[in-house]
Amino acid sequence: MKNFQNSFKISGYIGYSEVRALKNKCVCRFALSVAKFDKTTNERTSAFLNAEAWAEKEQSLEAFKVLTKGSIVTIEGTFKPEEWTDKNGQKQNRVILVAKKFYPVEEIESTEEK
Repeated sequence: MKNFQNSFKISGYIGYSEVRALKNKCVCRFALSVAKFDKTTNERTSAFLNAEAWAEKEQSLEAFKVLTKGSIVTIEGTFKPEEWTDKNGQKQNRVILVAKKFYPVEEIESTEEK
């Protein structure tokens, strides 16, 4: 079996963000909007990806300042699969992006021809 690294690096716009304080840490859960332009159809498609970032309680306000709605950020981290049973007894699953690093990105003009 080959070893592979569970990691990603992606940029997009923050759709929403919510910070919750726990006993010793804080978590910021947010949606990252990513888009793709299809040159053959001239259509732009976008999707929201669920993500979360963790910080020590005393660092959280400053650390999460960049994760506000409308900001364009780059996040780097790992994928976290989640599985649960809903109220109807159906198994559900999803993948969460866990941001280990996140930082603002300067918006640059696209050089793609339209």
